[in-house]
Amino acid sequence: MAYTNIKKSSDYFNTKLYTGNNSTNIISGVGFQPDWFWIKDRSTTGEKHHLFDAVRGLNKALYSNQTTAETTGFDGGGQNNITAVGNDGFTITGNGSDGEGNLTGRNYASWNWKANGAGVANTDGDIASTVSANTTSGFSIVSYTGNGSAGATVGHGLGTIPAMVIQKRRSGSIASWVTWHQSIHSTSGNSGAVFLNLTNANATGNSDAIAGVSSTLITTAGTGAVNPSGDTCIMYCFAEKQGFSKFGSYTGNGSTDGTFVYTGFKPAFVIYKGASGTGTTDNWEMADNKRSPYNGIENVLYPNENYAEGTGVTTRMDFLSNGFKMRTSGSDYNASGSTYIYMAFAEEPLVGDNPATAR
Repeated sequence: MAYTNIKKSSDYFNTKLYTGNNSTNIISGVGFQPDWFWIKDRSTTGEKHHLFDAVRGLNKALYSNQTTAETTGFDGGGQNNITAVGNDGFTITGNGSDGEGNLTGRNYASWNWKANGAGVANTDGDIASTVSANTTSGFSIVSYTGNGSAGATVGHGLGTIPAMVIQKRRSGSIASWVTWHQSIHSTSGNSGAVFLNLTNANATGNSDAIAGVSSTLITTAGTGAVNPSGDTCIMYCFAEKQGFSKFGSYTGNGSTDGTFVYTGFKPAFVIYKGASGTGTTDNWEMADNKRSPYNGIENVLYPNENYAEGTGVTTRMDFLSNGFKMRTSGSDYNASGSTYIYMAFAEEPLVGDNPATAR
């Protein structure tokens, strides 16, 4: 795990909750100028997860629960858009009448990451890319146009081996969200993929996969979703940074005295998915410290589904000063003997200038 000099985690990742107003809506309190926005309506089932970033353009949306290509704005018609970013957040404009990011009275969650603006040219790989990389926090946004060649490489700009990569074909045919994770995939040779929009287990040997990663490059395994000839693609790449981010796995025990997962920090945000065993046919889930300010955490959303926030459901976990602990049994998160992968970002580090305290 790489070391970092991050003293305040919320300078690089933060969850911001807001309420829609069907008008110009200035979302402040993020704490930095965000480069990747993940936004979800918490109130109503049927509304998509919306992902925007500074490299593709602020008004270009992708949907983690769908295989569709990139669209304009929240609604696909360009009536409800992110139009500006500032040093403390972003602005949504449009009346939101058939958009999904700013409807009056609806409650929304936005998860925000800091990269490095609109990006610069990167020629490290066989395929030229545009990369917005924050090497301090270990996060980069990579845009490229496929060349249709299996085994082609793309530069990611992190300068260290990524721990997790999430990739999506932006144009052309529909395609799943291809995910590579260090806990279940090898750094060389196609060891499969999990898909952010699906409940499937790890698909070993899948042709639409990331075949390998290095300190500079991502290697594509196939020519469909990951390297389609002439079509645009996006990757979100993450490297572990001690005290700020962790990408690992744990084994469920099916108990209310559940598995403890050490991260080295108090979590602010966790996404997890079953990779083997009972949990492989169940949802991805996401929890954070803003929607669930107290233990035990019940307010979950599902990256692969358009469901409203699950409130008052079975308690999933507690966030602790040095990790998280599962608190009930469920196939999505703590089935006995099942292996789960996760990505986690910090509220506070365990040690340093701002040491974590218990919730």
